[in-house]
Amino acid sequence: MEILIFIAVIVALIVVHEFGHFVAAKISGMRVDEFGLGYPPRVLVIGKVGETEYTLNWLPFGGFVKIYGEDPSTTTAQTRLATGQAVDPRAFSSKNRFLQALVLVAGVAMNLLFAYALITGALIAGTPRALSDNEIAVAKNVELAVANVLPGSPADEAGLLPGDVILSAEDGHNLLSETSPSAFTKFVSEGGFNKTITLSVRHGSGEEKTIFVRPEAGVISTDPSRYALGVEVATIGVAPLSLDSAIVEGARITWGATVLTAVGLWHFFYGIFTLSADLSQVAGPVGIAGVVGSASLQGAGYLLSIMAIISINLALINLIPVPALDGGRLLFVIIESIIRRPINVRIAQSINAIGFLFLILLMLVVTANDIFKIVS
Repeated sequence: MEILIFIAVIVALIVVHEFGHFVAAKISGMRVDEFGLGYPPRVLVIGKVGETEYTLNWLPFGGFVKIYGEDPSTTTAQTRLATGQAVDPRAFSSKNRFLQALVLVAGVAMNLLFAYALITGALIAGTPRALSDNEIAVAKNVELAVANVLPGSPADEAGLLPGDVILSAEDGHNLLSETSPSAFTKFVSEGGFNKTITLSVRHGSGEEKTIFVRPEAGVISTDPSRYALGVEVATIGVAPLSLDSAIVEGARITWGATVLTAVGLWHFFYGIFTLSADLSQVAGPVGIAGVVGSASLQGAGYLLSIMAIISINLALINLIPVPALDGGRLLFVIIESIIRRPINVRIAQSINAIGFLFLILLMLVVTANDIFKIVS
């Protein structure tokens, strides 16, 4: 069942991406020959509207849009002039560079808009998030979670991790009875170094563990006399938002997630080219399937949130200027705008082949890393 949900999520996100290209091409006056669900071979033609065929294909892993003139080897002005054929003004390659760029970035834009819609929907449906003091009383599934751990602090040395949920805390005399950050801070700081705190925590993997940690002074630079663990906590829970609040909060969360994802991708690809990439922080198809499956078991809000994160990643990865991705094709358009002529067809095909090979090798490495993490 988890595999089917994963396939459905990936198909939906890819179809949304391709739909962005489709709409932009239609608006730009380009001829769209086919909009396909799945990848060939073809099963059947669902219907035909105008010049566009809508097809169902055998490989159910996404979709595609066939825009006439996208293949420079068959429809460039040079090729058609050389063969005596008329240049079709509705071909992709016949349109100005601005319209070509618009079509290429439309898939990315659609994925980002879809992520925003998903996050807004998740907020309305109710998904775990940091709560304000006013929301705690009305929220469901309220928990105290670790938001950040200071490197080298007692919490770090004890094994606390960002994302851990603190199920209980006691020091042999007192038991933490509230789930607010201020109550936790007060509980930790009272009693000084003479106490050891026993924390029952649940890791992100679902594993529950008991951790013993002793507060120390000097951990917090702004308040060195206070005894602390070096951990920042937040109260999380499920509190559905109204439509107007969700629209505003959804925009804020989408923007923040997009920026964080962009920074993460920059560091990852920089690490690849400097041979210092940290693959432990990357998930491929196998890892993503596990995450989607787990999210589906925790409710609609979780699943919509995970879909949104994947959609943002799909959008930004496609913007990377690697041949065979939208970003690589966009780079070609920019170069052609500067040199004021199309790039040589054979050169473009060779660069695309190299880019495609790079992506395949990267996918194999990431997938192998997923499998290694499962079996190790």
